[in-house]
Amino acid sequence: MDRDFLTELFAGFGPVTIRRMFSGYGISADGTNFALVLRGAIYLRADATTIPRYESEGSKPFSYEAKGKTRTIGSYWQPPERLYDEPDEVTEWARAAHAAAERSALAKRSKTRVKKKVVKKAAKAKAPGKKTAKKTAKKTKTSS
Repeated sequence: MDRDFLTELFAGFGPVTIRRMFSGYGISADGTNFALVLRGAIYLRADATTIPRYESEGSKPFSYEAKGKTRTIGSYWQPPERLYDEPDEVTEWARAAHAAAERSALAKRSKTRVKKKVVKKAAKAKAPGKKTAKKTAKKTKTSS
């Protein structure tokens, strides 16, 4: 698959950015990667909301062989081949993939923020303890 084919395929979705990635392409819109093209196949971003649709179509997630084991990436699924002849459906599936990618990005940002808050709270909780220990030590010295 070349860039011209991919641009035409996703034309109904709107403008997309196609970048070299690994041995294929990454396809994104608004800075969000929602599709991969690897080994001559397209894989769209999926999540718990959209995976049942792929399963009902008999689609499979992206997988590859590494160190004698098959690795499966459950967040990218190959859409049914019939879509290549249905531009309106490709657009619908691409929008769903983009939405799944945005949900994933939002979840990651939320996790990072929560983690940072927990770390900051832990640091604040420790800091007063140190000062209190120093004050206690000073008081103990002066009262001795």
